[in-house]
Order: sequence, then C-alpha cells, then structure tokens
Amino acid sequence: MKVLIVDDEPAMLLVMKRMLSTMEDVELVGSFCSAAEALNFVRDCDVDLAILDIMIAEDDGLELARRLRSIRAELAIVFTTSHAEFAMDAYDVYPLDYIVKPISRIRLTQTIARAANMYSAATYDTGDLVPNQLMVRGMGCFEVSSKQEGSVKWISKKSMELFAYLLTSRGRSVAKIRILEDIFPEMPVKNAETYLNTAVYQLRKVLSLQGFKDVVISAQEQYRVDMDQIVVDFIRFELVMEEMIEINEDNEAAAIEVEKEYIGELFEGKCYDWANAEKERLTMLFVSFLKRLASWLLARKRFSEAAQMAKKILSRNEFDEESSLLMLNIFATMGDRQSLHNYYERYTQLLLLELGMQPSTKIQQLIQRFQ
Repeated sequence: MKVLIVDDEPAMLLVMKRMLSTMEDVELVGSFCSAAEALNFVRDCDVDLAILDIMIAEDDGLELARRLRSIRAELAIVFTTSHAEFAMDAYDVYPLDYIVKPISRIRLTQTIARAANMYSAATYDTGDLVPNQLMVRGMGCFEVSSKQEGSVKWISKKSMELFAYLLTSRGRSVAKIRILEDIFPEMPVKNAETYLNTAVYQLRKVLSLQGFKDVVISAQEQYRVDMDQIVVDFIRFELVMEEMIEINEDNEAAAIEVEKEYIGELFEGKCYDWANAEKERLTMLFVSFLKRLASWLLARKRFSEAAQMAKKILSRNEFDEESSLLMLNIFATMGDRQSLHNYYERYTQLLLLELGMQPSTKIQQLIQRFQ
C-alpha cells in the first residue's frame, strides 16, 4: 500500500515515518509539510492512502482532502489531529479514519490494517476501491447513513434494533439463541426465530440498498457485522478515551474537545433493555475520563474548567464520593471557603437524608483543614 503523509510539524512527520517503516506491505511514497506539495505529488504519482493533519500551517486539511479526492476519487483519507472538534466536519469528506494525537503505534497499525482490508475486500468490477462506508451515530440517538445513499430508511423497528445489537458486539459473532433471548424475550422460541429471520432479511435488504450487501454475516447459528465497512461514533469515542488514559500537555486540548463529543447516552431515546449494561459501561468510562481531565485542570489551577467537569459528573451521580472530594478540593485550592462549606453542608444533608450516612473520613479531614 502506497502511503502519503502531510503534517506541518517536522517532529510528527519523523514519528510517522518511523512507525510506518516497521509495517509490512506499507510503502511511504511521500511526506510533506504543505498542501501544495502534496497536491503536486498526487497529480503525478500513485497513492493509495493519504494521512493528513487537519490544521496544516495556513492550509485547510479538509479542503486538501477534497482536492486530493478530485484528483484521485479512490484515495482513502485518514485525518490525524489534536483538534477533535473537527471530527464531524471531517466526515463530510468521507475519511477512512480519524485519529486524535498523540498517535500510538497500535492505533496507527489498526488503521493501516483496516485500509488494507478495504482494498482487498471492497472493489468495483474494474478492481478500484469502493469509497463507501456506513456512518453510525449511537451517542444521544441511533442514526445510520452512507455517503452515497444518505440515511437508512428502516423497514421495521426490529431490524433497526438488531443492527444496533450487533454493533455493540463490535464484529464478534453472537449466538442466535442469545439474540432471541435479548431481543425477543417474551416470545416463544419458534415465533422468535421466525421474527429474527424476518428482521435479518429486512436488515440485509436496507443495507444492500446502501451498497452493503454482505455486512451482516451468519454462520453456524451465529450472526455478526463486518466492522471494516462501518464507522461507529461510540466505538471511536471509546478508543480516543483509552488513548488518553493519561492527560498531559500534548493531549490536553484534544481531551477538552473530546469531552464535548459526548452528547448523550448510548442509543438515547430507544428502549433497548439489552443495551443497559453497555450504556452503563460507556458512561463509566466517560466519567473516569472526566475525572482525569478535571484533576489535570485543577493541577494547572484552571478552576472554572475543572469545576465544570466535576459538575457534569455530579449531575449523573450526586453521591459520587470521588467527584465530591474533587469539587471540594477545587473550592479549597481556590481559597473559596464559603463555597467549600456550602457544598459540604449540602452533601452532608444529602447523604444523611437519602442514605443515612456521614461523609467519608477523607472529606471530613479536608473540611477540618479549612475550619
């Protein structure tokens, strides 16, 4: 696979070169600091994959992607950037992937493997790459669309629910009996099997209209979806949070923007009981991420931003001791004794009235230091 990279940071170009040089079947054919250089190169040379920074000095990476596509329609695009706020805009140029800096070797390897799979599996009759993917939004809603055909028009609610269900398995096979138990819990097995067969048929039909005939795969009483052809917001969001296990100066700005991408719970508005555990897991990952971000901001004395993160956590669970201690630490570090004691009194009353408990020793010790 012939790969091109564009980034205005020489250090980033060097890091990317080193990582790509260790990957099999990858040929780095060009690395540039400007859009003009990249465009001139692509006009004359073959390129399969372009890895672009969205902010390239004074150039617009999104516009560069559009112009590259006008030269080579089959070109796969990957965006790498610290500016996570551009993620949704990036989808307009139909990228293969979107990676928030700093980039890990594992994350880049996954992207390269995905690009290789697309080139080997998704082809026109002429042998060219099919530039089409399903775009799934599952945070705060459940919407599915493709670049070529727009929004999926579901035949039935059960076929839509089945697709959401299979997506949460992230490409892993799910036994038919488990699907029957989760999606048709109150129905006799024979009837449930009939409804499942109908839902699978309807799902395949609507996805086929989008250009994805073989996305739903069944074998040996099991079902799964081919994730190489699908971009899922909640899966990407989880990957980004995992990459930011430690907040630091390099990823601080990206972390703040990533936090804004959480616009609602998984499949919000859909009554999918089977999704409750996954919904809770993703929420807990997000809360853990918020705590890391709030602690980092507090350590940098960015009190207002830290308090905002802590409030978001407490709005989900006002009994969360760690977040309450964080909020108290923010007031204490600011020297705002009045807010410190007001919050402590409210928290104490809440614990006593609702749980019949007193604040933990850690919290009481903190308050005593500021009596």
